[in-house]
Amino acid sequence: MPEKQTLERAKEDLQEGKSPSTAAGEFVREEIEHVREGKHGARSPQQAIAIGLSKARRAGVPLAPPKNGSKAVRDRTEREYEEGQEHPGRKPSARRSRSREAALEREPESTTSRTALSKQSKRASAKRSAASRSASARKAAKTRATAR
Repeated sequence: MPEKQTLERAKEDLQEGKSPSTAAGEFVREEIEHVREGKHGARSPQQAIAIGLSKARRAGVPLAPPKNGSKAVRDRTEREYEEGQEHPGRKPSARRSRSREAALEREPESTTSRTALSKQSKRASAKRSAASRSASARKAAKTRATAR
């Protein structure tokens, strides 16, 4: 279950008209913090991000399934999305939660270091086109100008 503060921040983002991915970022941030403080580990930065996005979908953030990726991943995210829309905030079974935590506790905690996350973000942006990166930079500059 996500923390109450995370749910409130995500809800606030959505009410302000921010995109669902921005709201989901709160859950990813929470998950990275959990790994850093030793609550559990993660095999890679991507796994920590995926766990955060999964929590966001189950909490009711209208985050669409990924366009690319395996059929199994798309199906799984579709189910999480539907579950979050129909029953936002419903707790998963205690047995499932315990086994998930036990598995994650065996994983390393160094995967969410600043350098690891920096490498991950650079790799992710390298896959995008220059036009796409430029467009998002322009959009960021525009929202930054209106915030002042």
